[in-house]
Amino acid sequence: MSRISTDIAVIGGGVIGLAIALRLRSEGREVVVIEPNEPGSGASYGNAGSIADYAIMPVGTPSVLRNLLSLLLDADSPLSIRTSALPTLFPWLARFAYESLPHRYRENAGRIADLVSDASVQWKEFATQIGASDLLSAKGCLYLYETRKAFKAAAADIELRRSHGVAQELLSADEVLKLEPRLPPLEGGGLFFPNATNLRDPGEVMRRLTVAVQRAGVEFIRASAQTIARESNGIRVVAAPFEICARTTILSAGAHSRKLADQIGDRLPLDTERGYHVEFDMAEPLVERPVCPTANGFYMCPMQGRMRVAGLVELGGLAAPANPRLVEALVVNSRRFFPDLGEPSRTWLGFRPSMPDSVPVIRPSRGGRDVILAFGHGHVGLTLAPRTAQLVSRVLAA
Repeated sequence: MSRISTDIAVIGGGVIGLAIALRLRSEGREVVVIEPNEPGSGASYGNAGSIADYAIMPVGTPSVLRNLLSLLLDADSPLSIRTSALPTLFPWLARFAYESLPHRYRENAGRIADLVSDASVQWKEFATQIGASDLLSAKGCLYLYETRKAFKAAAADIELRRSHGVAQELLSADEVLKLEPRLPPLEGGGLFFPNATNLRDPGEVMRRLTVAVQRAGVEFIRASAQTIARESNGIRVVAAPFEICARTTILSAGAHSRKLADQIGDRLPLDTERGYHVEFDMAEPLVERPVCPTANGFYMCPMQGRMRVAGLVELGGLAAPANPRLVEALVVNSRRFFPDLGEPSRTWLGFRPSMPDSVPVIRPSRGGRDVILAFGHGHVGLTLAPRTAQLVSRVLAA
């Protein structure tokens, strides 16, 4: 084993771990990042590229709870499950059902709202720090409700967002087409989030973030953390062929965090949402901003030289191969709006770290502040990267 000693070890080199490393290094800490893959890859790259200060709704809602069985058993639904994974997932699903009850749903939405409220402001500062301001677009985000009935059914969600100060504008069908003239006519209407900020190229933003972290003097250890343990002289992390001894360790390994958290006595109901995207190369994207047809749970996202169609939630762990039916569902649904789309240029599967209440875990380990947990961000990992780094810094300073 090659032995390394450091002040701070960050396990996980996704957007959360990188943001934490950059923040702590800027405060004068000695930091190493342990990551087996290209930093900033995975879900940090494959998302919808939206800094979603409006995304306060947990995945579990009373409506989802009422339709949970049919949703989970329909392989083409926005929320589906691999039946082979059901025995393993049952404890998570039981907790998810509880968190979907009305009082829990409202409380969870409030907790998420507190975290994302200033996300766009924080990301503008963060983008300046990493040299990526040119890759931010301030054109907002648009939800589509294709029927009047669907628009009316969204009233409670709209009111809940309003109660938490989320900026949103109700749009008629004609107003939707003024914003996005290439969309086909629709009967219902839209909901516009004017403060949402979007990344023109999440992959390039992650590359620039990685460069900024390296230039700040953070060391990268290209290995997979296998064990973590408290010892008399600090936290020992084995990431063969390395053994890292750190005064403090930040566990931010996304969907891979649960096994390591278990080893230090933090047994948390973390599981995996398998997210998909397909991309269509084109000189000019067909939409000006992320557009989400709410009935189908996916986003059509303008990016440099392409349109990315991202979304859907599949519960089924880390090991199973991509589900071709869900890839096809993204293609078919996007063609409902743009029939002339050809075959996708590429497809992708990634893993979101998902808590049953959709609220990320950002706190010290139950065994002490020598380990800080920072995972479980679900659909708002990109959104909350700078905020999470700020909160971790506060925990360390306490």
